[in-house]
Order: sequence, then C-alpha cells, then structure tokens
Amino acid sequence: MKRVFIIHGWDGYPEEGWFPWLKKELEGRGFEVFVPAMPDAGEPKIETWIPFISQLVGKADENTYFVGHSIGCQAIIRYLQTLPEGVKIGGAVFVAGWYNLRNLETEEEQRIAGPWVNEPRDDKKICEAVNRAIAIFSDDGPFVVPENQTRWKELIGAKIIIEHNKGHINGEADIKELPSILDSVLEITREK
Repeated sequence: MKRVFIIHGWDGYPEEGWFPWLKKELEGRGFEVFVPAMPDAGEPKIETWIPFISQLVGKADENTYFVGHSIGCQAIIRYLQTLPEGVKIGGAVFVAGWYNLRNLETEEEQRIAGPWVNEPRDDKKICEAVNRAIAIFSDDGPFVVPENQTRWKELIGAKIIIEHNKGHINGEADIKELPSILDSVLEITREK
C-alpha cells in the first residue's frame, strides 16, 4: 500500500488549511495517509523533527511518499539524507518550501529558522533518495524568495508549479483545497 506523510510547517497543525482535504482525497483513492502533529511546532528543531519523522515512517521504500509545507519541506529533505545508502522513497511534493527565507522580522524567528537555512545538507544524497519531486510556490509568497524555485529544480530535480495569489499556501491564506497539490501527489505516485 502507498503511504503518504503530510508534514506541516512552523506553527502548523494537522487540521490546518488544505491538510484535511488532501488526506480525505488521498484516502478515497486507497492511500494510507498520516498527518502527524509535529513536536513543538512553535519552535521546530532539526534534532527533534527528523527523529520523529524517522520513527513515524519506520522502513521507507518506494511506496513511501511525502507532502511538506514550508519548514516541513526542509524536514523531509533532511530526513531523506539520513536514509541508508540506496534507499529511495517514491517521491515528494514540496509546498511553499524554501532553502532561503525573507521577511523574518524578529530575533526569535531568525534563531529558529537559522539552523534549517544554514546547517549543511547532502543534496546529492537527497536527490538520489527522493526519486520524483514537485515543488509548488505562490507568486506572492511572503517568505519564500523566488530563487528557491531554481534551487529545488537544480538540487533535487523538482518539477516547478507556480500558483497565483496564494500567499504562503497555508491556513493563514485560507486555502482549504488546492487541486495542484492533489494532482502532484497523483503524478508522483503513478507507476512509471
């Protein structure tokens, strides 16, 4: 059975925005879907989130898929680099994901985001493990700089989709459904 793990972002939660809709849509198509409440979502830390994902997933394989939002995308790629050599997942959809950020206004925001932005990644290993990737951005996202689109494409080979006027593509933007996310999951889960 194909498993999909939806990883929310900073200050996110399982019932936020489009997560319940996507879970219902995928379950209706026979997927097993998990939308965990990530630990201490108000202060996400690499050293907490990555082991949590690892324990949640158990044995990753080509029937394992991810959908991430914002910092959840960073969590997914950092999880992927911990997989044993040669282990691949089926793919991932990254929504409003970033490598660099803008408009972090407080010292606390900079302190929390800093490790996610600055700690080195093994991009080659991540690219090999992800198998298939799609990254979705909004043309008016407040935090994700446009250069991120190029980085997702170059570093992990992601197909890029641009939505219009969707902000950070989250609950604050009042997005309850977004067909491009569902379509992207269905695209990466199709047999080659």
